[in-house]
Amino acid sequence: MLLKDKVAIVTGAGAGIGRASSLLFAREGARIVAVDQDRSALESLIEEITSASGHAISSVTDVSSKTAVERTVEEANSYFGSIDILFNNAGIVPHGKIHETTEEEWDRAMAVNVKSMYLFSHAVIPLFLHHGGGVILNTSSATVLRTVVDRACYNASKGAVLALTRSMAMDYVRDNIRVNCLCPGTTDTPSLAQRLAAMPDPEQARKAFIARQPMGRLGTAEEVAQAALYLVSPQAAFVTGNAFSIDGGFAL
Repeated sequence: MLLKDKVAIVTGAGAGIGRASSLLFAREGARIVAVDQDRSALESLIEEITSASGHAISSVTDVSSKTAVERTVEEANSYFGSIDILFNNAGIVPHGKIHETTEEEWDRAMAVNVKSMYLFSHAVIPLFLHHGGGVILNTSSATVLRTVVDRACYNASKGAVLALTRSMAMDYVRDNIRVNCLCPGTTDTPSLAQRLAAMPDPEQARKAFIARQPMGRLGTAEEVAQAALYLVSPQAAFVTGNAFSIDGGFAL
């Protein structure tokens, strides 16, 4: 088992990449702290993990709230006795050009996509420093490697994630703390399904997403989870500050 007895916080764990990663990490021996705002989704995840003899707890948390995040980290550390892995995966995907983006949409995206990573890292890193190391993985996007239209706010927030990742990797490399980010391409998740459903022609929109993928298909949450597992595991012990592209050739 690659993550035997490691304690991993996973944000956005209720669905998609977060859920698939939580399940995979648990199968590899990790004890999971599943963080999301969807209580029912977390309950379903915890049940699936525990029914397979895994160990997990849930935390219904607003990842953009300092108080909520600090409470989650404190409770996780108290319950398990340590934290070894932080997977900052929670995120939202606002659409539109800058002149179409409201201030409220901008602030919310930055709060969920960027501030949440600051808050969790700010709370967890002192524990890593005390225990002699740890691993942080942040979810960015393939759009930081190849820009797409009508995603100005989203692209900006994910670009910030990449810059933050590299800065943290440099700051803590001597402290045995590795920091990397995932750059997934379009992935077939419930989040994508919701966004497609809101479009005038969901079927045509889905075809357009697939058409821009050189492989001719969308990625799966399980495929991205495998990349996440590698980056948080000892197999990636010499990897830090990396933007790990898993996009079916999208950014080529």
